[in-house]
Amino acid sequence: MIISYIHWNINPEIINILGISLRYYGILFVGGLVICIYILKQIFKKESIPLPKLEKLTVYGFIGIFVGARLGHCLFYEPTYYLTHPLEMILPIQPTLEGGYKFAGYQGLASHGGAIGLILALIIFACKTNEPIAKLLDLIGIVAPLGGCFIRLANLMNSEIIGTPTNVPWGFIFVREDNIPRHPSQLYEAIAYLLIFILNYYFYKIKFKKINSGFFFGLSLSLIFIARFLIEFIKEKQVAFENQMSLDMGQILSFPFIVIGIGFIIYGLKKQQCL
Repeated sequence: MIISYIHWNINPEIINILGISLRYYGILFVGGLVICIYILKQIFKKESIPLPKLEKLTVYGFIGIFVGARLGHCLFYEPTYYLTHPLEMILPIQPTLEGGYKFAGYQGLASHGGAIGLILALIIFACKTNEPIAKLLDLIGIVAPLGGCFIRLANLMNSEIIGTPTNVPWGFIFVREDNIPRHPSQLYEAIAYLLIFILNYYFYKIKFKKINSGFFFGLSLSLIFIARFLIEFIKEKQVAFENQMSLDMGQILSFPFIVIGIGFIIYGLKKQQCL
């Protein structure tokens, strides 16, 4: 039997003008947010929430996700380097051999940090607008997995966060890395997050008025990070220090989110029983 693996050799850079790069990652990251905002707009209309609040929420959410994801990568995965190079933590630059700096884009973003940043942004937004925090978390929880799907597709276009070697017929050979067939772990996660979004949206359409108060947020949070925890077993280690660990950093950081998510699910169901 002859197995023809998928040879993946996409250039992550679409175009470069005067040293400024347009990349698939940025397009998919922003595109995912735009689609999530569109879906949220329909939900806000259905829930009779003024649309100007969605505009403010978008700003808070974008800043929270981006800042949290960037700081999460720097502090969770490469703290030694970035704490001694703080300028590179906040600016999209890298040092050159000549001693200066060049524009390089933000090369590291961590989903765990993005989740923390988003939650903090929602709490601040809720305090400023007097919106119930549980309801906001639920609404964002419905679309958050879809955003995660787009981010993992962006990772695929970058040939990063690659899987471990495999002989399955759908294995990817990431030519920019090596010539070894590997699990397309980015694609696995993207599909898992898409299915979680579909499940959340289905429950929202049929049961939102009956089950809320954090239930959807908890369901989204727990399922996303359960999927992340399991798929990490077939991912290559992202940083060298993980080679000495039985569970990698992504799995360790997923535990609190899974526990918190289950807690919100239980709280949402119990609160419904009391109504």
